[in-house]
Amino acid sequence: MKEYIQAVELSRWYGYIAGLNHISFALEPGITGFVGPNGAGKSTLIQIITGQLRPSSGSLTVFGEVPYNNPPLLARVGFCPERDSVPDYLRPMHWLMGLARLSGIPGNEISERCHRILERVKLPKEHWKKRLKQYSKGMRQRVKLAQALIHEPELLVLDEPMNGLDPMGRQEFSVILKQLASEGANIIISSHILAELEPLCQQVLIMNWGRVLATGEQESIRQEIQDWSEQLFVRCDDPHKLAYLLFHHQLIRGFDLDEEAKAITLRIRSGETFFDAFPALVRSNGLSIQEMRSQSRSLRNLFDRITR
Repeated sequence: MKEYIQAVELSRWYGYIAGLNHISFALEPGITGFVGPNGAGKSTLIQIITGQLRPSSGSLTVFGEVPYNNPPLLARVGFCPERDSVPDYLRPMHWLMGLARLSGIPGNEISERCHRILERVKLPKEHWKKRLKQYSKGMRQRVKLAQALIHEPELLVLDEPMNGLDPMGRQEFSVILKQLASEGANIIISSHILAELEPLCQQVLIMNWGRVLATGEQESIRQEIQDWSEQLFVRCDDPHKLAYLLFHHQLIRGFDLDEEAKAITLRIRSGETFFDAFPALVRSNGLSIQEMRSQSRSLRNLFDRITR
């Protein structure tokens, strides 16, 4: 599968501060999540990808071309910024029609396309005639997504696009993005809402302190962590006794105890060995298990493990 974005020893400096520090990676088509805390370098990387910043050193190419000062390439990119800069006094149709004209869309296609895009982002028709200053945060996010889609870009870059959306709105956004990806669009989505990136993204790029810590499919990243161990949350009537028994039978590497909740998080050695022995061990020692769930397979757990 051919990479559509490649970075080689890419750096961006702000005086003596490194926004990006000699990072290299390649992104394959599909939906990619940029994961990292504030200050990790996600926004700087997005600004370079969208041609707003020039690298201090190294290189980054999009579809084989340098994005900075490259209007023909940037015409193939749609950008939904984190900050809201949609004019309050306009209605969404007027705003999109103006952007469509600036994008060079033929005049006889503009109205139909604007209607189609607003329907695609699921903005209710009863709100189309309202001025944007009357919109909620979630509705404005839909308009921002619409403006990024108006010229039907090959690459869609979204910076924290789900801020302000209720759970139903986030679910609808996820469906929209999956549909776009199935139609051939490449999508980059930066978000701190890791639980929503997990089912959405085929691959993730994990960043911290201006560096790329890992990139690729979530499962392949997990397999690259040599000391990775399964983590299992268990709520039971006697977590102290459970921990002792599991240690005695060498089934766990360690544990974290929550006395108040009567719960324990286990770091198990081998999933197959553990689950073969666990039921009989619990029954024979009269323990009562109220809840069990795996914690190792979440994107949050993966991110926390790598950044540590």
